[in-house]
Amino acid sequence: MTTAATPRVPAGRALTADDVRRRELAAFLRSRRERLSPGDVGLPDAGRRRTPGLRREEVALLAGVGVTWYTWLEQARDIHCSEQVLAAIARTLLLDAHERSHLYTLAGAPQPAQDADAEAVTPEIRAILAKLDPFPAFVSNARYDLLAYNRAYTVVIGDLDLLPVEERNSLWLMFTKETTSRCFVDRDDSRARMVAQLRAAMAEHVADPVWKCLVKRLQKASPAFTELWERHDVAQPENARKRILHRELGLLQFTHTHGWLAARAGLRFVTYVPADEATAEAVEQFRQMEPAPIL
Repeated sequence: MTTAATPRVPAGRALTADDVRRRELAAFLRSRRERLSPGDVGLPDAGRRRTPGLRREEVALLAGVGVTWYTWLEQARDIHCSEQVLAAIARTLLLDAHERSHLYTLAGAPQPAQDADAEAVTPEIRAILAKLDPFPAFVSNARYDLLAYNRAYTVVIGDLDLLPVEERNSLWLMFTKETTSRCFVDRDDSRARMVAQLRAAMAEHVADPVWKCLVKRLQKASPAFTELWERHDVAQPENARKRILHRELGLLQFTHTHGWLAARAGLRFVTYVPADEATAEAVEQFRQMEPAPIL
């Protein structure tokens, strides 16, 4: 049965997979729109409505898209949806993580990298991180975003929970946060290696706005990063020795060990394993220590 919201397929042409996907997308958007009230999205309640939920023009206004374009989207028209527009619609319709993923799938768009990365850090991975304490450990992606970490890691580099999410990034900490960078004895070598690894990983993401934004932010904040970035050096992650000068415990030495969660995506599980007896004894004190602010 064809309705005004579902364009008629030309006579003689069978439904394609794209036709079905667009119809599913249209129905999904309508269902999410109809479950919301104006008050849910900060609009004044104008009283009783003939149909439930938000109006199409209200969704379009809040998402910053044209009313006609959004109407076509709910009519299953063959139109292009950019990732930025899909993100705006997802925010407007208050979609949770599963609904947002479903939206991108139906729209034929790749799921945002940050969403995919976050989903990779399962409760089981978080449980392993906690059990590794007092060995510092964290999960990072190829952009050096710190997706999860245990308490011992914050005792080493500072209280990450006090930072905005966008600053929980190892590169950002090494180039803009003095309290973190100065605890790494070999920070010059570490910075150069990290920038080279970012440059190599970015070859697969040169058009990704999230990656480009990170590089621009670092270039603006740190001349040292800019100098290293312009060298065009490349490198791959590898296990290495880390020498850390802790504010209370003195010199600590760790083996920096990678375990890949998704090598293709650059997701890795990193553990700092004590490299000598003195460090092994020192880390036992982490349980009684509080993370310091990151400045």
